[in-house]
Amino acid sequence: MFDFQKLDVYQKSKNFCKEIYSILDEKNFDRVTNDQIRRASFSIMLNIAEGTS
Repeated sequence: MFDFQKLDVYQKSKNFCKEIYSILDEKNFDRVTNDQIRRASFSIMLNIAEGTS
């Protein structure tokens, strides 16, 4: 396990990303909006990982 994976903020962002993915699967947004929201929520996790290394 990497150090950033132990952080509470990383775990919360991971759960947030999972929630966003499940919400988007239920909703009927257009492809561009869907893609943008998915990438933005995943970007939170990536930024935390990058900032702690």
